[in-house]
Amino acid sequence: MTTTTLDLVREASPKIAAIGPAFYFTPETTAVGKERGLDVFQFYFLGRGGVLGDVEPAVVSSAFGYFNPPVVAHMWTQAQKLSSMTPREAGRLYMQCTHDFGRQHLSDVPGLAEFCAAAEKVNDNADRAGLALYAAIAAEPLAEDLPARAMQLNTVLREHRGSAHLVAVLATEGLTPKVAHAIRRPDFWALFGYDEADRPEGTDAERAALEKSDELTDQIVAEAFAVLDEAEGAALLAGLEAIEKAIPPMAVPGQ
Repeated sequence: MTTTTLDLVREASPKIAAIGPAFYFTPETTAVGKERGLDVFQFYFLGRGGVLGDVEPAVVSSAFGYFNPPVVAHMWTQAQKLSSMTPREAGRLYMQCTHDFGRQHLSDVPGLAEFCAAAEKVNDNADRAGLALYAAIAAEPLAEDLPARAMQLNTVLREHRGSAHLVAVLATEGLTPKVAHAIRRPDFWALFGYDEADRPEGTDAERAALEKSDELTDQIVAEAFAVLDEAEGAALLAGLEAIEKAIPPMAVPGQ
């Protein structure tokens, strides 16, 4: 692994993190969920987690990592009852929403072929061991058309880093996913199912541990990105910049 690869990861990762989930709470995605009897959050849990298959709520909570487990259990079980969809059906429907979002916003974006070629190389080179949610979503077939394919690859690679970061947090002494979430996203504490009165501020030691886990995450993710040469890395970044300009920022209900 070279310094150049780490630089690429550090430049690309925030863009992938912004692009990958951009379709989650759009009016179009929300409408698809409503057609199946689900509100926006029920569809989020069953759709995003559905790639894991027909599993117990604790498995979904384990893969998501940062949500309060009772909230995951409630949403997971209620969504299945209300929609009559199996988790795999919901997961594939959520992937269709990813595709539709890409077709809506990325059809005129230049460089998608080169971006997809580079992103696919990263995805194919990534080690799936220990990264349950990423392994599950990466197993889904890629869309044939470039706008849908490009959006799906961003969504998949977003789960790659998210899963790797969860592993890194667990591997870092003095840090837990719950504390990491409270420090990194305090405005999302209640949204993730926790009592605001119980939100930890995070000690200096815990904040330092979170920075250490971020560095470890970069190292894990960089193993996948190391397959790219300089031209491919440039194509990946150029594609991400063009895609980021073409899509609206993600709006989270209730925020």
